[in-house]
Amino acid sequence: MRKFARFLIVTLLVQIPITAIAGPAEDANAVVDRGSAAYSTNDTELVVQNYWPDAIVLGTVSPVMSEGTEAIRTYFSPLNGSGNKNAIGERRTIVLDDNAVVVTGFYLFTRMVDGKPVPGPSRFTMLLTKRNGEWRIAHHHSSPHVQPKN
Repeated sequence: MRKFARFLIVTLLVQIPITAIAGPAEDANAVVDRGSAAYSTNDTELVVQNYWPDAIVLGTVSPVMSEGTEAIRTYFSPLNGSGNKNAIGERRTIVLDDNAVVVTGFYLFTRMVDGKPVPGPSRFTMLLTKRNGEWRIAHHHSSPHVQPKN
């Protein structure tokens, strides 16, 4: 029992510094990663949970701004059961302050069209903000990524 107690204490002590070194950049990027994973589950509600109720989405395939939870839910609703996937590639992170971070980069959407995967290279910029100790997306812009000419 003593060995187990010692093991438990050491394990807890080892984990404390990990929590202490996480900052705004890491916290914001965790939300970006969580949002990408949610997209790949094809669950609109999981995706929407990553956005603040007053968030704005300028979607890759939308001609309008989606502002607020209901509009964002509507934008992502075709995702349900679609088989679509998202993989984040290169990104850059700018910490504005302890409560605001901008993350910009590239991601690859793989959308199912007539049962076949169709790649959609895209780029994004997200403003993530912290409110009451929680990080979520406040603004998300996404557009097709122009590929270099060969």
